[in-house]
Amino acid sequence: MTTRRNILGFAGAALAASFMSTAAFAQDVTLKLHQFLPAQANVPKLILDVWADNVEKDSGGRIKVDRFPSMQLGGRPPELMDQAMDGIADVVWTVVGYTPGRFPTTEVFELPFMVSDARAASYAYWKMFETHMKSGEFADVQILGTWVHGPGMFHTNKPVAVPGDLEGMKIRGGSRLVNDLLTRVGAEPIGMPVPAVPEALSKGVLDGTTIPWEVTAALKVPELVGNHTEFDGNALYTLTFVLAMNIDRYESLPDDLKKVIDDNSGLAFSIFAGGTQADSDGPARKLAVDRGNNIVTVTEEQTKEWDALVNPIYATWIEDMKGRGKDGQALIDEARALMSEYSSDMDTYAAK
Repeated sequence: MTTRRNILGFAGAALAASFMSTAAFAQDVTLKLHQFLPAQANVPKLILDVWADNVEKDSGGRIKVDRFPSMQLGGRPPELMDQAMDGIADVVWTVVGYTPGRFPTTEVFELPFMVSDARAASYAYWKMFETHMKSGEFADVQILGTWVHGPGMFHTNKPVAVPGDLEGMKIRGGSRLVNDLLTRVGAEPIGMPVPAVPEALSKGVLDGTTIPWEVTAALKVPELVGNHTEFDGNALYTLTFVLAMNIDRYESLPDDLKKVIDDNSGLAFSIFAGGTQADSDGPARKLAVDRGNNIVTVTEEQTKEWDALVNPIYATWIEDMKGRGKDGQALIDEARALMSEYSSDMDTYAAK
């Protein structure tokens, strides 16, 4: 387009005016946003649609975001990152752990009992993305947001209060670290993307699943199992997410439209996304309470039994990261420091 402008800049006034009109029209952009949940689920409704609506508004209508929920553009959830890289979709939202071991630095936020607050973890995640991942693991894609959900927990067909209750149960896990956790507490981990959970529960393929409260409503989990186990204190686990854009598509935008994308992405958006997802836990939990489902709460004192079993994951992960040329302990220390740092800035970022 720049070359064409240079050539036509020497043409007559009428021809130049005609071209400028055409060029302005050509700068209008339609982005395909692809993700795996139904449109009415909390993340699409409360986070992705908000992002897309703001991008459309702030661009003065020059950017249009077409939204494709439930894998409507084809493929499976683990393929979403490659779809962004290959240009099948312009923007994707996905669980990083759906591609096990491919983006290992993000796993620092998936370690058991690591995260206590989704906003703080999302803040730390973005900071560490900029420092460690932007030009490394995620160099082939334009990352727009990084966040975690609220506390991960168990939803099962029989009560679970102590690790022994999970012995032999088939439980869905969403990442390789969660599957490791499940193995260590005696369960049989079944890896699958979250959209497959309802059918697997209804057919008895699963005895339960690990997910946060907020997504249980969209998946109708409280109708399929009657028991839920939550943990006081730090979360049993969290999963990491990214909103990612095809980097060539991003680079092709004129500078003013890049700025629109940038202004609606990054640190503040990541904190908003993680916080919004965590805030949606309460209403979803109430649906289970209203149904009369059994909710088991593991106290911080009782958590010690769980932690004794799963804490060795830290050493295993650190060793694995060493084999990848990364200092896992340093990443853990940095993540903890950044999450603690966030508390002093909480009011500033939570308001954005």
